[in-house]
Amino acid sequence: MKIIVTSVGTRGDMEPFLAIGEILKEKGHTVICLFPEQFRNLAEDTGLQFASLGTEFIELLDSPAGKIAMGGGPFGFKKMNAYRKLISMQSSVNKGMIMKQEAVIEREKPDRILHNGKVIYPVIWSLKNKGKTIFLSPIPYLHYVKNHSHIAFNKNFGPFINKLTYQIANYGLLKTITGSVKWLSTDKKIKQSEIQRALFENKAIYTISPTLFKRPDYWKENLQVLGYHERKKTNNWQANPELETFLQKHSKIILVTFGSMINNTPEEKTKLILETLERNKIPAIINTASGGLVKPTSYDSDLFYFVGRIPYDWILPKMYAIIHHGGSGTTHTALKYGCPMLIIPHIIDQYVWNKIIFKMGIGPLGIDVSQIKRGNLESKILELINNESFKNKAEELGKQMRNENFKAELYESIIKE
Repeated sequence: MKIIVTSVGTRGDMEPFLAIGEILKEKGHTVICLFPEQFRNLAEDTGLQFASLGTEFIELLDSPAGKIAMGGGPFGFKKMNAYRKLISMQSSVNKGMIMKQEAVIEREKPDRILHNGKVIYPVIWSLKNKGKTIFLSPIPYLHYVKNHSHIAFNKNFGPFINKLTYQIANYGLLKTITGSVKWLSTDKKIKQSEIQRALFENKAIYTISPTLFKRPDYWKENLQVLGYHERKKTNNWQANPELETFLQKHSKIILVTFGSMINNTPEEKTKLILETLERNKIPAIINTASGGLVKPTSYDSDLFYFVGRIPYDWILPKMYAIIHHGGSGTTHTALKYGCPMLIIPHIIDQYVWNKIIFKMGIGPLGIDVSQIKRGNLESKILELINNESFKNKAEELGKQMRNENFKAELYESIIKE
């Protein structure tokens, strides 16, 4: 088969599609990654074909308004103004992306399309290609769950209001899709009811471990939870001798990373974290990644080691714990390798993972990135390091997750109409 996997977002939004693309390629299928241009190298490093959605979406996130919007904190005037600017710029970006989606999909004529919620042309395509479009999500609460609102609302309001939040979110998605039809080359009038039916009837796969999110037994058969899948991230990467020496020198090291999250005061955030760790003599590897953390000109090189990129599946088995932003992939990988964690959430789903990790006893309840201060951060880090029950629980659940194997079930679900 020819299969298009397509996603829009930050790097964490690409990883589940790359992992599944790797599985499909191993089975002999042709896999095309339809991502923003900035992720071309990820697809090619994984050995998959690539088609571009352009650079504009990631450039929007990297803009000053994007950094404020993604930097956590309460919804005050500054954040509201940032969102307003993003919305005003996003219409043209969305138009360009959906036109690129249509062009690539109609040219390639795939047998299957796997897409996330930000890629909407596949929903329209599915109207003429029933059973060939699959929605893929690494985050929970996009379909109705009785004891939780839609992830955009992030609270338990009780069964009635919870259900209403899903209806509100679905209506917003429906209007977005129907409003986008005018940009397409199709001359057929598409009814709103057709799109609504596709949204409810198309197959949806949550790439989440049941250890963290169990499938509700009242869901319809087209909704499945089929485990966390991780691609091989050590292709074209090798640890240098200095890193190996640092790992041998210390015990009980923690990894600190904000992944692909950015904020408007990275120097300040980095200084606060380093000062807290240094005061308590806690060795750490700091991953600067997309710039949410930065390497200062002066620091204790005996206690800290900075990297710009590091495969989590290589480093996390060697770590005692992790402080991170709370992305789905990082949360899963950390737990898989038995690392307790402190989550510093920035945006939407990260607040949900923060609560899940806390409730499961894998770490203390984390702090919004905009709210971290010397006092509250230090107490949380010390709790993470000194509370042995966090480590014990993480190792117990990590073993459970490592024993999960949904690869065959996932593959069959994708291939079967």
